[in-house]
Amino acid sequence: MMPEQSYCYIWEFIVKDGANNHFEDFYGDEGDWVQLFTMGAGYIRTELVQDQTDPQRYLTVDYWNTEEDFHEFKKIFGKEYLALDKECNGLILKERKIGEFANLNTAFH
Repeated sequence: MMPEQSYCYIWEFIVKDGANNHFEDFYGDEGDWVQLFTMGAGYIRTELVQDQTDPQRYLTVDYWNTEEDFHEFKKIFGKEYLALDKECNGLILKERKIGEFANLNTAFH
């Protein structure tokens, strides 16, 4: 049974000019990050959104059943996580962690 609320974290990315398609390939709903996250227990989904006034700005929202599920994933797949992060660095001008949140919208669990 799903918990009443899930854990999510949000990142902001400013993407280099000309790198949007590559970035979306890595971070989109069938991208490399999602493929990696699906290897972890408790992963729910990732949402990728693009700023309507600044096409170089994106947010990612990664949903997990619990915060513990995410931290366990990072313990098990930390090496793969860091390698993929390094691979994506060339596409990004700036990234910033917005924060960690409880998702209260139970309709999407």
